[in-house]
Amino acid sequence: MRTFRLVMIAAGVACASSAMAGDIAPGGTLRAAYLGTNPAQAMRDPATGEVRGPAYDLARELARRNNVPLEFKPIAGPPAVIEAVKNAEADIGFVAYEATRLGTVDFSQTYMLVRQSFLVLDGSPIRAIADVDRAGQKIAGTVNDSITLCMKRILKQATVVELANDPAELGKALTARTIDALGGNRQRLTTLSTATPGTRLLPDDLFNVPQNIVVPKDRPAALAAVNALIDEVRASGVLQSAIARGGAIGVAVAPAGVKAGCPG
Repeated sequence: MRTFRLVMIAAGVACASSAMAGDIAPGGTLRAAYLGTNPAQAMRDPATGEVRGPAYDLARELARRNNVPLEFKPIAGPPAVIEAVKNAEADIGFVAYEATRLGTVDFSQTYMLVRQSFLVLDGSPIRAIADVDRAGQKIAGTVNDSITLCMKRILKQATVVELANDPAELGKALTARTIDALGGNRQRLTTLSTATPGTRLLPDDLFNVPQNIVVPKDRPAALAAVNALIDEVRASGVLQSAIARGGAIGVAVAPAGVKAGCPG
């Protein structure tokens, strides 16, 4: 009788694990989509192909806990990441929270904050965030980026310009003075500044972008599992270590319950 009870308990544990894996990865592989142009989430070494970054570490840990393999796929833009999850082409997606992105997927709690600022020419009169919103100035951001969506709401005098996410063209737009400033996260702007002599980053930030994980709206158990993972890796220090290994500039662990994002 005791042997029978042990077998039944083991079977129950196996079924529970299988059910959880079925919620997270119905196809047997955890398909994670991330923003390939956002180094704060993850970066791929062009020489070795190795991927590092907090988004990759979180996806890998979620796959490990559910005993399924991981497919970690870069996608070109935030709307495409959300569409991939919405259309069941991905099981989870890494994307910044933005009010205009609500409705088609469910957002997890915030796990990370990414500082957003501006790149300007060395001789620019723009010295701080307070100087950005001035009449006659053209302030650029890349299409559908969080800072671009935010600027459209909060800038009252400057003109917001949307540009394709092409680093070479973004640098040219600054040096040719077709724009007065370029908004983005500090890692992206630092990289661009290094490649574009005569530019500098502003010392302060417009806001911190909340980074979240999205899941399909019809999988509440998956959302609960993702939120539990975030709680655990935040408390244990694993998330801080993942951010440090990723090496991105201007990135921090989001405190539990933090409210961040566009100030408008």
